[in-house]
Amino acid sequence: MNVKLHGEGLAGAGGTRWFDLEDRASGAVRRVFLWVPAGEAPATGWPALWLLDGNAVIGTAVDVMRSQAMWPTGTNLGWGALVAVGYPTEDAYDPFRRSWDLGPPPGASYPPFWPDTPEVRTGGGAEMARFLLEDAREFLAGHVRLDLDEQALFGHSFGGLFALWLLFTQPLAFRHWIAASPAITWEESFLLKHLDGFVVPNPAPRVHLSAGEWEGMQLAPFQTRGAEVEARLAEKGRIRTVAAMEEMAVALKAKGVVTACEIYADETHMSVLPVAVNRALHWAFDLDKE
Repeated sequence: MNVKLHGEGLAGAGGTRWFDLEDRASGAVRRVFLWVPAGEAPATGWPALWLLDGNAVIGTAVDVMRSQAMWPTGTNLGWGALVAVGYPTEDAYDPFRRSWDLGPPPGASYPPFWPDTPEVRTGGGAEMARFLLEDAREFLAGHVRLDLDEQALFGHSFGGLFALWLLFTQPLAFRHWIAASPAITWEESFLLKHLDGFVVPNPAPRVHLSAGEWEGMQLAPFQTRGAEVEARLAEKGRIRTVAAMEEMAVALKAKGVVTACEIYADETHMSVLPVAVNRALHWAFDLDKE
């Protein structure tokens, strides 16, 4: 059964293409962005970095690749294909749909984002995972030759939660994993139960964890004034982004996983995104990997 294509086009500079693909199981339509280096692919196919929240990150990822991979002696970055998965919208995000897609099961229901809109649901991560690993890969095989042994997955925030959940439940789905500002404590830290049962495959996966400096227990300087200070501090105490990420790094290293952990100076949960995308390309495509 072929994947149904609802539309295709070009996305901005750099020759990025997009395809609106129908999920064969649910019927949901997601936009898959594809950028491929010029020239002939390696004999084994292109290594590839898959990025969640595709609408928000594909432009940054393409610019990083185009500006750095042409100078490998100065950047260490090699060429690779970029695949970003998002939605048929001109906005950076579709908050309602990403909550479902990137929220691992079992999920829960939450109040609407805006008045007169449906309640927000999480828990559709298994549906999203099947789409990525089956539908999207099958469709892209007709457009680019990928090296299935050199695939990487990047996710930020909810996407970082999804990436870690997929690592723990399907560790051979990708070789390299990048989770930026992962929402590890989301829904009572259920992710830690998956960590407990995680069996590290051979070869061991490579995992990069990161967060912004101002995702710790201190507010960014510009956030220290105004009526929201106490609420922001209380939220930090609940979410524990930096502490939970550092604890995850320790746990993964103890299991034998190749793990890196970084804090990006002077960045918040949202401003960290372009920095994290740059690091994701290097984790996936560096010519000299440590």
